[in-house]
Amino acid sequence: MADRRRINGPAGQTAPPVFESPQGKRVVARSGDNAVRKIFLKTGVTPSASGSAYLEVEDPVANRPSGTSLKLTCTVHGPRALPRSAPFSPHIILSTHVKYAPFATRQRRGYLRDSSERDLGVHLETALRGAIIADRWPKSGVDIIVTIIEGDQNRDSLEYDRDEGWDMMNVLSGCITVASAAIADAGIDCVDTVAGGVAALVAEDTDSQPTIVLDPDVAAYDKIYAAACVAYLPTRDEVTNIWFKGQLPAADAMIYNKMVERSLVACRNANRVLVQALNETVGQKQNSQNPS
Repeated sequence: MADRRRINGPAGQTAPPVFESPQGKRVVARSGDNAVRKIFLKTGVTPSASGSAYLEVEDPVANRPSGTSLKLTCTVHGPRALPRSAPFSPHIILSTHVKYAPFATRQRRGYLRDSSERDLGVHLETALRGAIIADRWPKSGVDIIVTIIEGDQNRDSLEYDRDEGWDMMNVLSGCITVASAAIADAGIDCVDTVAGGVAALVAEDTDSQPTIVLDPDVAAYDKIYAAACVAYLPTRDEVTNIWFKGQLPAADAMIYNKMVERSLVACRNANRVLVQALNETVGQKQNSQNPS
């Protein structure tokens, strides 16, 4: 009698799989330090939610499917009334939840949020709180859920462990932009659209001098000294959140201000994409209501 619980091997001979050797830091051709990667943004992707949006950042190496490409989705649920047992609040209660998909990064993520995901949620809440007109929704709550489908990492690099979490800056920038689009899609009153942008102090190789670049691709540089992620309201010219990470050289005292100013340039570029996506959504709704 055959053992049905045993997994038998193949009857004939087989050859073991041969994998390509992992590559190190890749070289990505950039048109300049002020160049940013292309962004795709679309709203209304989840019909069951009050508002939703999907964001994807261009892959610098299109012929490699495992290269860097940031993919985010955001859903907004609310505003809705708080439970009767909840204390009275004169403004809306904002709740943000940022979670990596288990397959989003090279190291598989768990189903419970870790400290990095909680930090992203706190920064996202701070960035959005300055844009929402909270006192128009008393004793109400809104849940903003951002799912990171694919992180901004190079999974083929041998030096992945040396990245030190610099990809989180680009992830937070994308979370801010996609959450702002989802909030606008939900019809929640805001003073302005908020967009995220990143600038970093990097060195392309061991012999080059550090320079400030916009929208840094972590896998393309030999060393990243510092990075700044800024949430910006372009029309009001206000900053709602700044997250700075790293160490700056003491020789240049104004380099921090320069990094923030360059981050604002990235924020304006992301805001153009955000405004264009919202205009397309409004145009589609108007065409559906007036087919003639």
